[in-house]
Amino acid sequence: MATTKAKSKKAETETTEIAEESALNELFVDELKDIYWAEKHLAKALPKMAKAATSEELRAAIETHLAETENQIIRLESVFESIEEKASAKKCDAMEGLLKEGESIIEDTEDGSITRDAGLISAAQKIEHYEIASYGTLKTLAATLGYDEAVELLDATLQEEKKTDGLLTELAEAGINQNAKSEKK
Repeated sequence: MATTKAKSKKAETETTEIAEESALNELFVDELKDIYWAEKHLAKALPKMAKAATSEELRAAIETHLAETENQIIRLESVFESIEEKASAKKCDAMEGLLKEGESIIEDTEDGSITRDAGLISAAQKIEHYEIASYGTLKTLAATLGYDEAVELLDATLQEEKKTDGLLTELAEAGINQNAKSEKK
């Protein structure tokens, strides 16, 4: 029995060593760096989005997501640590573009308007969908590479992103979009 456990542990170690040296592992780490940059820059942008929101419900949702985003950054640092990599960021062109689009919506809509809230929800959902795609991919890659702890950490964030996306949809459908429809130019 002890021999079987020893063989199993040796095979697991060899599999991990192969994974760490693979091109897939390099892609995984690169994608982690990308989303790490994305989350850090989102955390800087969310207060401006919250301040620009007209409805108290949207403002509260954005502020709640800011707190989640700050925790997600810490969680990403734990993912890096779990795979024995230094946490570092690589510019995420996708998030940079999404954040610029959010800024444009604020600039192009009237302060205090419900139309601005509809635009902010649109921008925020585009960000959420990008994050859902990123965390889903990262979780799958981590599972393939045998990074069990990373899988759990990434899944926790993936579930938060899905929940936020659902909340934004509820806010839009519960009245923001309908109320924006009746606003004049």
